[in-house]
Amino acid sequence: VQLQASGGGLVQPGGSLRLSCAASGRTFSNYAMGWFRQAPGREREFVAAISRSGGLTLYADSEKGRFTISRDNTKNTVFLQMNSLKPEDTAVYYCAADPSLPDLRTGRNVYWGQGTLVTVSS
Repeated sequence: VQLQASGGGLVQPGGSLRLSCAASGRTFSNYAMGWFRQAPGREREFVAAISRSGGLTLYADSEKGRFTISRDNTKNTVFLQMNSLKPEDTAVYYCAADPSLPDLRTGRNVYWGQGTLVTVSS
């Protein structure tokens, strides 16, 4: 499956951004989808994931209540709505796909998109 992320940019602290990730090449609804991020000098970390049907979502503790992951299986797209952004949210955000939600959560052996840069700064 091929993944194309978009929607990153520069935003002030407290602002919002909506990331999108369009999938192609395979049946989208067969894949759990997720978002990871990697800040400069740090390892890639899990942000959020959503099950194939969209009925189950998972979040990293630091994003609960601020970020919302959703998907539209008719448009083969997954979204990450990010609110109340903080400077520490600055990172390259990657979308990921795997048939298994538990496996996706680990970030191992999953399909990756190319990443989109989010910069939170005044």
